Amino acid sequence: MSGPFERVGVRPLPPAPPQPRQRRGWPVCSAVILAAVVLVCLGSGLLPGGDPAYMDLQNCGVPPSARFWFGTDAMGRDVFAMIWAGGRVSLFIGAASAAASTAIGVAVGAAAGWAPGWVDGLLMRLTEILLSVPSLLLVVLLQAALGRPGPLSLALALGAVGWTGIAKVVRTEVRQMRRCGYIQAAKSMGGGFFYLLRRHMAPNFFPSILFMIVMNVRNAIAAEATLSFMGLGLPPETVTWGAMLSLAEKAALGGAWWAVLAPGIFLAAVLLSMTSLGERLRGRAGQGEGNL
Repeated sequence: MSGPFERVGVRPLPPAPPQPRQRRGWPVCSAVILAAVVLVCLGSGLLPGGDPAYMDLQNCGVPPSARFWFGTDAMGRDVFAMIWAGGRVSLFIGAASAAASTAIGVAVGAAAGWAPGWVDGLLMRLTEILLSVPSLLLVVLLQAALGRPGPLSLALALGAVGWTGIAKVVRTEVRQMRRCGYIQAAKSMGGGFFYLLRRHMAPNFFPSILFMIVMNVRNAIAAEATLSFMGLGLPPETVTWGAMLSLAEKAALGGAWWAVLAPGIFLAAVLLSMTSLGERLRGRAGQGEGNL
């Protein structure tokens, strides 16, 4: 039609500009820092430095120098050697605690998700009771029950109170998976609970709890440092980063700032690196669930 009129109707929209894909890579810096600290702590016997427990009374409170790279503390111990020896103990506590909490959390969560309703309710009430009690108080009580504190007993005590979050996630995943066809088929063919858990259910919910495992390692290291700082941690002869930080007041009054700065930097670097890796793992788990 000619004239002042204009034909109207459905008009095609202009093509939308392509949106750049936002891809979050792995935190390389955090992974490199964490790997370097772990490797050096494991191979600290090959590094120069003296015995971390040796008290050189002629060199008490010596600042960093060519002989003592990180200086010495008020008792004459080499801070450089103490950093790596203490880091080895702290990392062991974190790893052992995470292993214990993962085992307990998977067992309780899988049992709650698979068992009848009254068992599920009982286990979840127990989990909520543990969540309502301060974790550090429970750790102190468990250490008192286990006797003389040591790295392994402290790790087990931390693991015994850090499994609740994993249990809740595993319970939810198991309740969803037990209705799936492949689970029902394996069960009808005679597969028992532990077989199904090991072969079919654990590979599916493990990515969802991987970031929680990393966070448990971080939380255990931080909890050990907190307990040592309050004087409730390991014996004084056991060197850890938290035990080194517990001498912060004496070091500050004596002007030996290097005895606190070095363990503080290493502890903060490890905790921040684990936090960054844990957040990345949680993001990957969320993307995997969104793709299902």
